[in-house]
Amino acid sequence: MKHKRSMIISCALAVMAAAPALWAAPRGKEPIQPIAPVKVIDLAMAELGKKLYFDPRLSKSGFISCNSCHNLSMGGTDNLQTSIGHKWNQGPINAPTVLNSSLNLAQFWDGRAKDLKEQAGGPIANPGEMAFTHELAVEVLASIPGYVTEFTQVFGSGKIDIDGVTQAIAEFEKTLVTPNSRFDKWLMGDENAINDTELAGYELFKQSGCVACHNGPAVGGSSYQKMGVVAPYKTASKAEGRIAVTGNEADRFKFKVPTLRNVELTYPYFHDGGAATLAEAVDTMGRLQLGKTFTDEEKSKIVAFLKTLTGEQPSFLLPILPPSTDKTLRPKPFE
Repeated sequence: MKHKRSMIISCALAVMAAAPALWAAPRGKEPIQPIAPVKVIDLAMAELGKKLYFDPRLSKSGFISCNSCHNLSMGGTDNLQTSIGHKWNQGPINAPTVLNSSLNLAQFWDGRAKDLKEQAGGPIANPGEMAFTHELAVEVLASIPGYVTEFTQVFGSGKIDIDGVTQAIAEFEKTLVTPNSRFDKWLMGDENAINDTELAGYELFKQSGCVACHNGPAVGGSSYQKMGVVAPYKTASKAEGRIAVTGNEADRFKFKVPTLRNVELTYPYFHDGGAATLAEAVDTMGRLQLGKTFTDEEKSKIVAFLKTLTGEQPSFLLPILPPSTDKTLRPKPFE
């Protein structure tokens, strides 16, 4: 039976009811806004998407899942300079966090995917990542009765296609927001949520001009900016930024501004993973983007502020994946 839209609920209401004081007195006119809890989600579709997100059978090797590079136990990333794909292939770019990715203006560092649904299909068919094809991924899922049943419940049909696969994964990823950071609590009026050093770091963050790019609920993710405004950014990475999408020379080395939410968890930093620590990242951004050399004390204060942006991490039961059958395509990890 087709999944009823009555399953679509407002998850925010329960959170707001449980903590009315937190949402009662928002602090106005700040360049950063609190992250709101998920408002509307299709629970059945998100549950299916959670299974697909964790299922390594969507890869040729049967070993790599979405969670491999966007590990939800590690801030939604893999903490590697650049990710490792099929047959230990080292990717060309740092894996951006999946947490709060629904708040981005587009997906991937160069913005080549307009939304989460479009992004979800990319790694599956990328020969350097999951190294499968959409057709084979669908064939695998269609051979598993548990998935056929669940697709029928969610979409009203047992026919499985890549559109439904990516839609379900995107619906799950929409739930991966991280509200209620200490900084959000301060924004909502809790004066004791951050200390004097952290507040001084925030003021320095604003006064130095960091908020020109890192603003809004995601503290970033809403614009493309050139890496190396005041001075060139030196890197061995071959990634060229937005020019790969637009073909416009003016977009060379322009990348989507990353979110700073949960940034203490998502090291190393930048599109090439070139900064190992937050202090190093702050130093580089100050010099190359703002033309400012921060003192060690200033860097320490800004880093202290950045750590207040760590919110409540997604918490859920790990999915129990439906078993393969005799007809399910077998993994080929060495091909």
